[in-house]
Amino acid sequence: MNVEFDFTDRVVLVTGASGVLGSAVARAFDAAGATVAAADVVQPDEDDDFFQLQRISFYEGDFTDESSVETVVEDVIADHGEIDFLANIAGTWKGGTPLHDTDVETFDFLFDVNLKTMFLASKHAIPSLRETEGAIVSVSSRSSLEGGEGDGVYRASKAGVRLLTETIAEEHRGRIRANAVMPSVIDTPANREMMPDADFDRWVKPEEIAQTVLFLCSDAASVTSGAAVPVYGEA
Repeated sequence: MNVEFDFTDRVVLVTGASGVLGSAVARAFDAAGATVAAADVVQPDEDDDFFQLQRISFYEGDFTDESSVETVVEDVIADHGEIDFLANIAGTWKGGTPLHDTDVETFDFLFDVNLKTMFLASKHAIPSLRETEGAIVSVSSRSSLEGGEGDGVYRASKAGVRLLTETIAEEHRGRIRANAVMPSVIDTPANREMMPDADFDRWVKPEEIAQTVLFLCSDAASVTSGAAVPVYGEA
């Protein structure tokens, strides 16, 4: 069964757009006709065809810095008139040490990149999203559902994403839908290099997660808000 989405004349802000998953989400919205404001602290690779996609504009900004986020959101609204959807894709993983051996810099880094970016982007996009009765989709993680050995700080930061998602859904009920997706292991070059003996076929592909993000922003999910949606693949 083929599923098609039509986001013509709708504007989406995608954070973390230079990363593998963020790029997949931006491309999926572009293919569905949306105007895409692709934001990241680093520009996409020059060899990428990102800038050749006609409906994608890039906005450079540090989404751990509130003034930078405010500027990007203001620029997107000035350029395109509104924000209909926010895809909080910025995030990262770091682990390998037990909690008592984890330095505070790692804690700050993970909470900044995984949770603070989601908080700040949502905070500043919400006024426009209330006007358009739009939607927010953020990236949590399957591992946020329980504690685990070696990456507890990462898990905690992603649990925070789920809780803030539920908070936004509650505070803006009837005006903004807010949901999260929960990947397990995403099939990326970095993960393949880190786990070369794994069964890659069981991992979920970025493009598959992107389709779930589009669904959660679409009218097909009009009654879904405050949810944490598994996107585990076969992992």
